[in-house]
Amino acid sequence: MPPATASASAAQAREHLLALLGPIIDGAGYDLEDVTVTSAGRRSLVRVTVDADGGIDLDAVAAVSRLVSDALDADAEDPKSPRALAGAYVLEVSSPGIDRPLTEPRHWRRAVGRLVKVEVADHPVTGRVVAADDAGITLQIDEAASRPVNWTELGRGKVQVEFTHAEEE
Repeated sequence: MPPATASASAAQAREHLLALLGPIIDGAGYDLEDVTVTSAGRRSLVRVTVDADGGIDLDAVAAVSRLVSDALDADAEDPKSPRALAGAYVLEVSSPGIDRPLTEPRHWRRAVGRLVKVEVADHPVTGRVVAADDAGITLQIDEAASRPVNWTELGRGKVQVEFTHAEEE
């Protein structure tokens, strides 16, 4: 298969799986963050990333994994399905890692209390997210001041790893 066709197929498979799995995962009370499909020999490797307010534990990952597996198996048997997966697959369900960019309001809401690096009005800023609401976030840039930042000013953020936090000491 030519490379352009392969990438178009991968993009179509991803879009189909997002549409298929999104409502199922949402119905279980979680957020579908991403789906990737890659070839792994004769099988496909399907990586599903899910999250929730308060995080997601291993029991939730197992429950979501069963739901996703059932949905993928049913989709493979449906003659009307575009068949996003051809043949056998390996399923991996996980939560997003610390390196996931903060791009959606729910990501920022879950980052309250965390130190982040972000572009604010095209300027790099490091600060602590102290609040997130419908208008944007409040970012504490130093000990003395915090600043509201509207969603329109906010670029992609990244949580910074902290080994100690002043409030924990």
